[in-house]
Amino acid sequence: MRGMQKTMDVFQKRKLTYTAVFLAALAIFAGSSLVTQFNAVQGLASFPAAIGWIAENLIPDQTALERLPKILDKLLETALLSVAVTVVAAVFAFFFSLLGSNITKINGIVKRVVRIVAAFFRNVPDVVWAMLLMFSFGQNILTGFFALFFTTFGLLTRAFIETIDEVSASCVEALEATGANFLKVVFQGVIPSSLSGITTWVLYMIETNIRSSTLIGILTATGIGYLFDLYYKRLDFSSASLVVLSIVVLVLVIETASNKIRKVIL
Repeated sequence: MRGMQKTMDVFQKRKLTYTAVFLAALAIFAGSSLVTQFNAVQGLASFPAAIGWIAENLIPDQTALERLPKILDKLLETALLSVAVTVVAAVFAFFFSLLGSNITKINGIVKRVVRIVAAFFRNVPDVVWAMLLMFSFGQNILTGFFALFFTTFGLLTRAFIETIDEVSASCVEALEATGANFLKVVFQGVIPSSLSGITTWVLYMIETNIRSSTLIGILTATGIGYLFDLYYKRLDFSSASLVVLSIVVLVLVIETASNKIRKVIL
């Protein structure tokens, strides 16, 4: 009987907790809507008109299809930029992650500095980096490269540190027990045991950077983002929609390829 009573008490507490969380979320939504003057009913009611406008204006026409070669050229430029940024950032991030990992047992001060630097670059959005760097480099592809690089470097450094710490402990301990030096620990223990996780993170960042580089391109007047901004400002919605569709197709292709690669390496 006591066990059943305890079980009932646990379920009662959970029910009260879920109810309190739901009411708190509802109150936050209501307060936010009041402050921002957002009308949920009006927003839902506008969906049919929005869908009708999309069907009327965002269908690629003959003029848009004639621009397809130019769109594909800029799309390829954006994709190559994303891959280049991710690969370069991954190389730097891997070496920094070795300094910041608990497994490699580098100096504690160095480890803390590496983690602070990674956190700084990770928490500043790439759009903010682009706006800051435009003052120095102007609107060009170099600005977009560095903006994506800084954020990618911070994210991958943190991800690689966690990956190395999770999967390399037993290998590193075994190598250290045999008297292996730092380089042997890295090349015979850390890299083989964490390679699949690192590859997964690199593939994920390539997908992410393709999406991010579109927005960066609007700011830096480069790549596929520049074309979208150009067509949108001209009110050439059919061409702008073709740009969006091409980006969606590219992301889906990259994601499919990434999933196949993950299945092979995992």
